[in-house]
Amino acid sequence: MSHKPDSLKPDTTTTRGGDIARHKADDRHFVTALARGLEVLACFRSEENTLSNQEIAQRCQLPKSTVSRLTATLTRLGYLTTDPASGKYQLGIATLALGVGMLAKLDIRQIARPLMQEIADFSQASVSLAVRDRLSMLYIENCRSSSALTLSLDVGSRVPIASSAIGRAYLAAAPASERAEIIERINELDPQTGKAIIQGLEQALKDYDRYGCAVSFREWNPNVNAVAVSLKLGSRFPLMALNCGGPAFQLSQEFLLEEVVPKLHHAANSLIDALGVP
Repeated sequence: MSHKPDSLKPDTTTTRGGDIARHKADDRHFVTALARGLEVLACFRSEENTLSNQEIAQRCQLPKSTVSRLTATLTRLGYLTTDPASGKYQLGIATLALGVGMLAKLDIRQIARPLMQEIADFSQASVSLAVRDRLSMLYIENCRSSSALTLSLDVGSRVPIASSAIGRAYLAAAPASERAEIIERINELDPQTGKAIIQGLEQALKDYDRYGCAVSFREWNPNVNAVAVSLKLGSRFPLMALNCGGPAFQLSQEFLLEEVVPKLHHAANSLIDALGVP
């Protein structure tokens, strides 16, 4: 990110402090706090990875104390995350969930689709690409075989992060600080569920060491078997996971581990090569 003074000036393409004041005065239905939160998200630009509270305050023309409360709330909800190295803020994956319809413009889906479809046809199952959305995994791409028995999950579907193979693959590759944050949030909601996510994380790490993948054999759903691998595609994309799953009576554990997992790894490596990830 540039550190020139001009880079800290309010950007009129993303900062509309005057508009907020005008709407507040003219429309009793206008929610100022919501507008300010959206302004904070909008002030991030594609060429920048992180912003501090001070930089956000200058761009949004808001008091720093107000911005501090907004960024704390947005971080709590997953719309912002903090960079461990600098302590600054960056957009969180929850912002992606706001615009699933825009995902077709992501070149990662266009590149991944033929690779995923090949695995789906081979396994006669479903293959999905997902990112984390709070305590779930959000599907951003899905390919199915022609089999009538494949899973009905599609783009925009969510599965639990703790018990699904694709969630466990994500957890296995996530930074320790993120795992701790997920566990903390789960414990706040339900301590009993918190125990489950800890067990899921421990299992994911063991399975990755043993199989080179995460697995969920009749755990997320008693009728479903699935395997998944994590996918790190550099700074342009969030951490992702790629899975293959379907009816347990149709997809044996042995078939998934011995035949499908190597194909998932091949697809992951092909995506890395295609995107030029170092």
